[in-house]
Amino acid sequence: MKFTRENTAAILVRSVSADGIRIGDEVYSRTIGVAADAVIDDWQPKDISDLVENDFAALLDFEPEVIVLGTGTTSIFPPRELVFAMARRQIGFEVMDTGAAARTYNVLAGEGRKVVALLYCPDAA
Repeated sequence: MKFTRENTAAILVRSVSADGIRIGDEVYSRTIGVAADAVIDDWQPKDISDLVENDFAALLDFEPEVIVLGTGTTSIFPPRELVFAMARRQIGFEVMDTGAAARTYNVLAGEGRKVVALLYCPDAA
């Protein structure tokens, strides 16, 4: 299910904890995609080591200049081919733990940058 926001303010992550990822009053206890005006909360769970470019299709529809991947409680690097695929698209691709990814996404979205995030719930990665 895709939740969208109609106003011009970017959707921001309020917090990340063992309980989940809080956006507004909603807490997500699973992997989600986040863009300035949408939360994609029906993401199919997949090991980070198995991620491929096509897994990001819903986020790529937002034509981001940067994708932030939050990998749970620790940084887990995705397959090298995925990083290369994003580079070929000229999209910045940043990988970090989910707390840091949420903060990075918030800063970039707050600056009006075309950023999206794929955030693994801290206990789900």
